[in-house]
Amino acid sequence: MDHKMKWLLFGGAVLLVLGLFVLGSRMMPTLKNQSAINQIKEAAVSQAEPVKQKKADLKNANLKHIYLAGGCFWGVEEYFSRVDGVVDAVSGYANGTSETTKYELISQTKHAETVHVTYDANKISLREVLLHYFRIIDPLSKNKQGNDRGVQYRTGVYYKDQADVETIDKVFDEQKEKFKEPLAVEKQPLKHFIKAEEYHQDYLKKNPNGYCHINVKQASYPVIDASKYKKPSDAEIKKKLSDEEYAVTQKNDTERAFSNRYWDKFDAGIYVDVVTGEPLFSSKDKFESGCGWPSFTRPISPDVATYKEDKSFNMTRTEVRSRVGNSHLGHVFTDGPKDKGGLRYCINSLAIHFISKDQMESKGYGYLLNYV
Repeated sequence: MDHKMKWLLFGGAVLLVLGLFVLGSRMMPTLKNQSAINQIKEAAVSQAEPVKQKKADLKNANLKHIYLAGGCFWGVEEYFSRVDGVVDAVSGYANGTSETTKYELISQTKHAETVHVTYDANKISLREVLLHYFRIIDPLSKNKQGNDRGVQYRTGVYYKDQADVETIDKVFDEQKEKFKEPLAVEKQPLKHFIKAEEYHQDYLKKNPNGYCHINVKQASYPVIDASKYKKPSDAEIKKKLSDEEYAVTQKNDTERAFSNRYWDKFDAGIYVDVVTGEPLFSSKDKFESGCGWPSFTRPISPDVATYKEDKSFNMTRTEVRSRVGNSHLGHVFTDGPKDKGGLRYCINSLAIHFISKDQMESKGYGYLLNYV
């Protein structure tokens, strides 16, 4: 190899190393910020308190059944046992190759760990049950949820009532639109359901520190159905909003501190997206932060907020936007009350509209009264 070739190879190696260094440097802030966003999402549900449920009135209940496979059934059962309107949640094995099985054999008999959910249709709809279900699973993961792998940990919705198929199909179609890859969730009639051994029932109630692959605290938050809210066209938004509201929600502007409509308002009620009407925050989570803008410890539901990195004004912050309207709401910081998760959602008054507690029922938000 001649001298020139050696130098060419050396120079190429140097350029390769430099290129990898630059690429890594560019990726690190993104990865770091993504980690920060995940931490914010976890903190937002860390202090959730179970909603007090009224004792089920079985005499007047309209009991319905659905069977949900979502990985390890310990967590799925515990989650649904906390959902308002669910009467019972039982762990078992469904849709395998035999009519009988037991825990030690399910990987061979191909049964899915499944939870039989009995719910009162007078209090919660099948659609809402399924939205809860899709909240806690990875719908693209085949035979794996959390750290658990195997055919017994596949996801699936199994039904006995043919009348449920229309609702199930609609929810599945909506979920498909969110992803480029196909869903890995089975959708089948229930072939059989074998109740699991007694030590599996109420496992996390008996063992509060036991293994769980999902955050069951999410059950304390209402499912807010995105299909009820639509984002208008830009022309319609301009017509509906004031110039200042448009500038904040659509152009990422910021209103002045201490001279806005909600910074010092603490009446009972909810705050909705000024563009779409989607519920965003509850007065229960509002606090006086001294910053001059409305401050909240968390959204009314983790489903309604989205996050992105914001590097404007030579700062790195986490922006908060609404789910359906994609409205700019404000930013979230980690200097909030520690006993409430440590977050401070600093929100523009111009991005939200207040609905008082006594108006919630008439305006279609009655289902959120328990969260105010």
